Amino acid sequence: MKHPVTDYITLVFDCDGVVLDSNKVKTEAFYQATLPYGEAAAQAMVDYHVANGGVSRYKKFAHFLDQIAPNYTEQHGPNLEALLQAYAGYVREGLLSCEVAPGLEALRNQTPNARWLIVSGGDQAELRDVFAQRGIAEWFDGGIFGSPDNKDEILARELASGKIQQPALFLGDSKYDYQAASAAGLDFVFLSGWSEVERWEEWVNQQKIKSVASLSELA
Repeated sequence: MKHPVTDYITLVFDCDGVVLDSNKVKTEAFYQATLPYGEAAAQAMVDYHVANGGVSRYKKFAHFLDQIAPNYTEQHGPNLEALLQAYAGYVREGLLSCEVAPGLEALRNQTPNARWLIVSGGDQAELRDVFAQRGIAEWFDGGIFGSPDNKDEILARELASGKIQQPALFLGDSKYDYQAASAAGLDFVFLSGWSEVERWEEWVNQQKIKSVASLSELA
């Protein structure tokens, strides 16, 4: 983060763990969706999910069926489509009830001329629906984007279209957020408060990344 937050023309937000306190929602949903394969398989899925923050559910469930499920005795369970459906049901419920980041509204008021975007690993249609229902969709005037496109694809596309203009800042809570922001040439701030990155202090010090506990520290 090279400038004060008010100097940025574009602010790009990850959703889970940044705008919504929804990391735990997703983790629990991965567990519940894969539970028909047995508790050990479901726990292995959770471990894989936490280690790969920011990657889309499509890739995660495909990995589960190819690499994880075959190692367990209860190999017969829901297929990819059924896993995705079960997961979406658990997630939707959680996204509608979890906490919205304190400081989000104050930050919007402080950056009235900046364009805001969501670039998430979450499902795009689901995100748009949840943000509209929670009354925060209009703050993200640059658009709300998610999977099936990945973050690298979304950032490249929105930079090319001029929707993301420099100086731009990406606010994220995973290593993938940092990689995607760096590859796209965006400044980055790591939000630690709700992150599931293990030993994040070590990592931010190593990479010399600016970190804050929550959005209220930026506002």
